[in-house]
Amino acid sequence: MAERRFVSRAGEKLDHAIEEFEVRVEGLACADFGCNVGGFTDCLLKRGASSVIAIETGYGVLEWKLRNDSRVDVRERTNALHAEPPDTPVDLVVIDLAWTPQRLALPAANAWLGPEGRILTLVKPHYELPEDMKDLLDRGFLPQEHAPEVLERTLESVSEMGFEVLGTTRSPLVGGKTSRKRGVPGNIEYLAFLKPLKKG
Repeated sequence: MAERRFVSRAGEKLDHAIEEFEVRVEGLACADFGCNVGGFTDCLLKRGASSVIAIETGYGVLEWKLRNDSRVDVRERTNALHAEPPDTPVDLVVIDLAWTPQRLALPAANAWLGPEGRILTLVKPHYELPEDMKDLLDRGFLPQEHAPEVLERTLESVSEMGFEVLGTTRSPLVGGKTSRKRGVPGNIEYLAFLKPLKKG
């Protein structure tokens, strides 16, 4: 069994996107919306980020080694959608928020960015379902054949919100820890690299 590179499997998802989009993380000030155990934060630090503001609604979840890393500003019991942006804008916001569609997450992230800032977000089609597709959801899982259509519709709305989609890639891992027990293959997820076209 291969040794795990990051504190959680989420790090593998972000690392795949960084490679795919050729994002230079070295020296960047970053924010991690929905850090949880810290997979994204760990990945950013290993890629050379100068700092990460790790935001999480829970408490005591972030891995101990990250919690004690001087480059990490831990903000627990904090909802990223309503968190006060830092005095100095960040260069990159990464997003992995449960139960939260992009239409809510992206405006919040945009408020944290400087003029050249970018967003790397995990798009979960099962959280993005339009009204006419919600009956497809089965015990929290979306049949995989419908994921590409939901992604396309989500990206259209993202563009309408004022973000340029610089790239998308399918996550190398499916979402849903209990998917095998439920007899379903898990939720397909995607990562999108975005450039805000407007601030505010």
